[in-house]
Amino acid sequence: MARIKVLVVDDSPTMRALIIRQLSRDAGIEVIGQAGDPLEARAAIKALNPDVVTLDVEMPNMNGLEFLERLMRLRPMPVIMVSTLTQKGAEATLHALELGAIDCVGKPIGGSNGEFEDLIEKVHIAASASVKSLGERRPAPALRSADDYAPGADVVALGASTGGVEALMTVLQSFPASCPPTVVTQHMPANFTTSFASRLDRICQASVEEATDGAPLCVGKIYLAPGGLTHLRVVRSGGRLVCKLGTDGPVSGHRPSVDALFSSIAEIQPRRSVGAILTGMGRDGAAGLLSMRRQGAATIGQDEATSVVYGMPRAAAEIGALDQQLPLQRIASAILRAAARQ
Repeated sequence: MARIKVLVVDDSPTMRALIIRQLSRDAGIEVIGQAGDPLEARAAIKALNPDVVTLDVEMPNMNGLEFLERLMRLRPMPVIMVSTLTQKGAEATLHALELGAIDCVGKPIGGSNGEFEDLIEKVHIAASASVKSLGERRPAPALRSADDYAPGADVVALGASTGGVEALMTVLQSFPASCPPTVVTQHMPANFTTSFASRLDRICQASVEEATDGAPLCVGKIYLAPGGLTHLRVVRSGGRLVCKLGTDGPVSGHRPSVDALFSSIAEIQPRRSVGAILTGMGRDGAAGLLSMRRQGAATIGQDEATSVVYGMPRAAAEIGALDQQLPLQRIASAILRAAARQ
């Protein structure tokens, strides 16, 4: 089996050495080159034809975001962004994910003594991802008027992983200001979800916020699970549905976990709920969505053609967890129709 060819792009020789050392631990990965800026990277891509590129956000001559945008227009390929775990770094990385980067990793805290958590796994995922050029992507649908929409469902739950930033933006931009209470788990590093929630809040008609423990679920509000450290569940408290955050161990290999979210809804609000599972690697969310469907909830999965990684939706389909599978651009309207029927 051919090894995955990786090009490492970073202006810091120390950081390049760290990335190369980490990737060299996996026999299935071959680092075929390195570049210190986007101009060197452009020449290396032409000469070496890598399968995956790791790309620093901030570099000389042209920053990583400018380079990524040009790359995704002219020669789209799997890119993993390497970012500082700061608010500025998070915002830049989110922009990169919107432009088509497959995923991101945080730079090690402590310089040369740190390691890149999950980098090897993410390179393997990226190598099998479906990458589309910016020109091929359909624009996000126009915002909907809320005047004639009255939600019937008590809660809508969404789960996503690799490719989920763009997918969630596409779906949630189509929700009206009076959308059903919506809870979202996206696999994302700690600190990044605060910036993601702020970004969604700016572009959506509904109000979007990072979930807090005990926050009541309200019409017109979308709650995003805090990244990295905390599960988001839905529980009953005082006769109403509220967010419940928990720092218990990973579920289905993740924290936050889509399975944890879906399973909590299956336990307390089965028939007046809608669940949707979007692009992502692995099986997180499949079992929880099956529990929701068995209790009478409406369930939807993203189709293979529009998924960056058709892992989580495939797993849900294989075990019979889905009422229907749809292209990304049709999922928002299907959720809203199902919610109205509920």
